[in-house]
Amino acid sequence: MKRTPLTSLHQSLKARMVDFGGFYMPIQYTSIIEEHNAVRDHAGIFDVSHMGQVTITGKDASSFINYLLTNDIEAVADNRIMYSPMCYEDGGCVDDILVYKINSDKLMLITNASNTDKDFEWINKNKQGFDVKVENLSGTMGVVAFQGPKAVEILQKFTDLDLDKMGFFTFVEDVSVCGVKAMVSRNGYTGEDGFEIYTKAEDIEKVFMSLLDASAKPCGLGARDTLRFESALPLYGNELSKDIDPLSAGLKFFVKMDKKDFIGKKALESILESDDKKALAGLEMIDRGVPRTGYEVYNEDDQKVGYVTSGSFCPSLDKTCALALVDASYAKSGQNLFVEVRNKKLKAVTVKKPFYNKKYKK
Repeated sequence: MKRTPLTSLHQSLKARMVDFGGFYMPIQYTSIIEEHNAVRDHAGIFDVSHMGQVTITGKDASSFINYLLTNDIEAVADNRIMYSPMCYEDGGCVDDILVYKINSDKLMLITNASNTDKDFEWINKNKQGFDVKVENLSGTMGVVAFQGPKAVEILQKFTDLDLDKMGFFTFVEDVSVCGVKAMVSRNGYTGEDGFEIYTKAEDIEKVFMSLLDASAKPCGLGARDTLRFESALPLYGNELSKDIDPLSAGLKFFVKMDKKDFIGKKALESILESDDKKALAGLEMIDRGVPRTGYEVYNEDDQKVGYVTSGSFCPSLDKTCALALVDASYAKSGQNLFVEVRNKKLKAVTVKKPFYNKKYKK
């Protein structure tokens, strides 16, 4: 298994470690619920150094990104971040990524850890005809996500950068944080306000420990998943995959069909015109039971209408919920459905997403 620059630190903090996408990562330090609540109420810090970093540079960098992704980088200003699915020709997802636009000729893509090698190969496969250079920098950086309502107040003690002036989905390079050179972005994957901090691999432990000493709680992948789930943020392999297109996953906002061309456009046009659409529904369980990924969903006539993509108890809401890919006619709020859990069909009702209201900096 691959290790991040913080692996030894996680072990010294007695984290429970697991294999995640080929990386040796902390699933929890104390308890998932305790870490989840720390992010909702105070501030938590996550090691996200396993995420991939791929740079695309050259005079055609922006036009190549626009061909590669469904979203429109031309509409994004410098020093801003863009979220976008990246599709195959048939509309299925290669990955969903973040693009850091340094300028029109230099951009950095943040890929899901388990997809980095696949993404890098896909990007290189499709760069013909574009004057670009593609580099995989994964493994050379240390990255932490610092999330929660107290994140601004705590982090401000360690940098001269005026954090209050940073908008959501913006970033600043060459900043001093905890005495080391860093790039700071205002974004995250928890539904809370917060930041991601990028440094050289050898410098990230100083950042992590400084924030811990200032009352941040170390958090593992377990809490990261319950936090993103409550906020109905997609997880690649669950809500998105090679078999699930971004339109069915409810990401139409990030698919700019008015662009001249991009990989998968024709297939996505066909999906939009189809009478057999799928949609991602939010479910709240009425009967007691936890819906897991892959569990089948039925209507009141006992017909299968879809399946669960993610399910969990929601600590912030004291409810058990699910995201489910269903026939589009069953995605509207207020409909009675059933999830088959251990050979029992348990009652659920469709509800609006997200389950938890996001608290991002405007």
